[in-house]
Amino acid sequence: MNMNYETIYQANKEEKLFGRYITLQHIEHLIFKYPYQVIGKSVLGKPIYKLEFGMGKTKIFMWSQMHGNESTTTKALFDFINFLHSNTTESNAILSNFTFWLLPMLNPDGAELYTRENANKIDLNRDAQNLSQPESVLLREVFTEFKPDFCYNLHDQRTIFGAGDTGKPATVSFLAPAYNDERAINEVRSKAIEVIVSMNETLQQFIPNQIGRFDDSFNINCIGDTFQSMNVPTILFEAGHFQGDYDREFSRKFIFIALLSGIQYINENDIVLNKIQKYLHIPQNKVIFYDFVCKNVKINYDSLEKSINFALQYKEVLSESEIIFEAHVAQINDLENYYGHFEFDANNKSYQDNFKNTPIVGQIANFSIENGISFSSGKLVQFSLD
Repeated sequence: MNMNYETIYQANKEEKLFGRYITLQHIEHLIFKYPYQVIGKSVLGKPIYKLEFGMGKTKIFMWSQMHGNESTTTKALFDFINFLHSNTTESNAILSNFTFWLLPMLNPDGAELYTRENANKIDLNRDAQNLSQPESVLLREVFTEFKPDFCYNLHDQRTIFGAGDTGKPATVSFLAPAYNDERAINEVRSKAIEVIVSMNETLQQFIPNQIGRFDDSFNINCIGDTFQSMNVPTILFEAGHFQGDYDREFSRKFIFIALLSGIQYINENDIVLNKIQKYLHIPQNKVIFYDFVCKNVKINYDSLEKSINFALQYKEVLSESEIIFEAHVAQINDLENYYGHFEFDANNKSYQDNFKNTPIVGQIANFSIENGISFSSGKLVQFSLD
């Protein structure tokens, strides 16, 4: 069945969710529209909800915001829930053939604090064996009860990643996690690989050369590696950066398209386990991006004029329920083979600040380059290409 993914997305986008700061308060009213179950509570006593849709034999288990500051896939998950309830031929066919158990926010404490870890400062994605945290225990209990055919582990990744050597950001990345140290590929992992290949082929129509493959080093403490080792095909989704999209609204759309196209593939195709080479052809993520690169900047250093390049990286800071992108100097020179999501060529114009008139690694961005750009307290206040 051919789908117009763009049209379907626009029809089902959950407009009440926007931006990077998504907490339980933002999604509870959306959860309450459907029959739901509180499966337990977080460290700080916040409810963790499960939604169940469909009546089909193929069972898919999805969870989002295991890391509290990774909210893009939560937005996409509610877009997908809207699609499931759109009462179309496509949605009804999926509901007839699949059963979905969804945990829209596994780490509500971390979401509130906008941190990767939970309230005990534990990374839940490194707690798959110890099961030291209530959120980790709940995830395992649902997995054990449901006995899914596929697991979807939904995350965000940082702006630093590019899709291999394409020179483009990794807007979406996938991984079929390893199940042993040898990173062998068995039938279980092959099923995850085949779905990833299908999603990649669909996304290439929208964001060519901007899909990456995450590193598959084995770590049994990671939930994906654990579930794969327990013989359930598991797929890691990573929502990354799209040009200029720091709110990750475009990335959200591409995650939605991946979810829908992958499930449609499972619905319409027998898994034939012959897509390994196509999977390996997806370029592996590389750390090759900074948020801002300034080139050919003139500074006075020890009374000598010299030209330098330097890079800025944003830190995401929670301030009054908003995420502020605060630029810091990340690297000076040594920028060969690196890219900037924004790049500025100063053409040998002068750098000025209120300190030493030279950028210092780690310093918050407080500078100007004549007739070009200016940062104040980490915030870009002027950007001219003239």
